[in-house]
Amino acid sequence: MASKKTKSGQHREINPAVTRLSAATPFQVTEAYKTVRTNLLFSLASAQSKVVLVSSALPSEGKSTTCANLAITMAQTAARVLLIDADLRKPTQHKIFKLHNGKGLSRLLVGFDTLTDALHPDVEPGLDVITAGPMPPNPSELLGSENMQVLLDNLKDHYDLILIDTPPVNVVSDALVLAGDTLGVVLVARQKQTTYDELDKALESIKFAKTNVVGVVLVDVKESVKINGYYKSYKSYDYEYGKN
Repeated sequence: MASKKTKSGQHREINPAVTRLSAATPFQVTEAYKTVRTNLLFSLASAQSKVVLVSSALPSEGKSTTCANLAITMAQTAARVLLIDADLRKPTQHKIFKLHNGKGLSRLLVGFDTLTDALHPDVEPGLDVITAGPMPPNPSELLGSENMQVLLDNLKDHYDLILIDTPPVNVVSDALVLAGDTLGVVLVARQKQTTYDELDKALESIKFAKTNVVGVVLVDVKESVKINGYYKSYKSYDYEYGKN
């Protein structure tokens, strides 16, 4: 999304999908997340659901940190935001926010924990987090269970936005079993790593599940790449599917 000139005059890449947003985050990265926030707010304005899934085609494409930073950015609007780590196979949010993961979503869904046990309130102003908890033997079944639906129905009354970090779409079906009563999926892609074929496959899977693609967020884009047109081609792809 951005590059920064070092003292030697060379440009180094800033990776917006590696670190949590803070006062030390480069201005360009912060503004990029605010742009995504604005687009998401427009989508939410006329939506019946305030639950948004964040996923990617494959692992290591930056979806978890992008989800965390988008949650932080949304909470800065004075909205009450909840971030749920539903990547029960490879959870990351507890690492990003430096939280304990002994209790969380997996234990909550089977009745071992209460919501009070699993909820980490105000990890940032206006932002609560439910971590994934210990890995269960049946992640897809838990996420597609009635208990998960009841939980989301109850939480909707208390939050303006619920962001759910889900596993990669092309690896497991976890994200798609959650997709029913949501605004849709924000897909994260990494420049020079995510291929068009894999992105197409993920988009087709989401469409097959009769769920909206809210948009595609592209990370690790250098300013020089934008100028040379690579980013421009991705932006047109994003626009095309973001309208569905």
